[in-house]
Amino acid sequence: MSEQSEQQRFAVLIDGDNAQASLLPQILAEVSKVGLITIKRIYGDWTTTNMNSWKASLHRHAIQPIQQFRYTIGKNATDSALIIDAMDILHSNDVDGFCIVASDSDYTRLATRVREEGFFVIGVGEKKTPEAFTNACNQFIYCENLAVTKESKKKRTRTKKSDVPDPLPLLLQGFEMAAKEEEWVHLASMGNALRQLEPAFDPRTFNHKRLQSLIKDYPKTFVLKIDDSKTPPVIYVALVV
Repeated sequence: MSEQSEQQRFAVLIDGDNAQASLLPQILAEVSKVGLITIKRIYGDWTTTNMNSWKASLHRHAIQPIQQFRYTIGKNATDSALIIDAMDILHSNDVDGFCIVASDSDYTRLATRVREEGFFVIGVGEKKTPEAFTNACNQFIYCENLAVTKESKKKRTRTKKSDVPDPLPLLLQGFEMAAKEEEWVHLASMGNALRQLEPAFDPRTFNHKRLQSLIKDYPKTFVLKIDDSKTPPVIYVALVV
């Protein structure tokens, strides 16, 4: 019980109108890496057919559905309901962070406001998500990086390097930010610096599972060393002289 009480508590709030039900297990797994999920809610108009894809997942993952009728055609009332709930949860002091699952720029101000109160904000959305929302979060996870089907793995393996931006300039910025005047930098510290510079930074965008593997792609720029005397082993990175 004491170990659970020390974990950061998260509320996962899902906009069912613009999120993918098929990725729900992966989304919950990602948030669980950071903390303990204590609140799980999904918002939408459950009288419409486009919410059917979520229904099978509700009981399996113990998610509370929140009904929000569409009062006007062409207007999405889901975001308003989610935002109001988020602010109620924020002031209840029942959580330490939020995960907002949506690709909508309407949540930019919510993410900013929650961060102003000292809460950690994770965003989850598609790569089409406006930059304003991704940068308003402490960490942003692209849905495309969570796809784990065999077909998606094949497609990512076939992806040419020219199809994704070169991460080296950002890696160098992250190293300099973490290093200050030190020669060797803890790899985890560099990872934290990279997410401060670019909340959507994720090695999976570049076909690597971990930062360590991505850095190994640049042997002329970075060198790694592992301290096996510690448990678990600690990885350090430095620039090639």
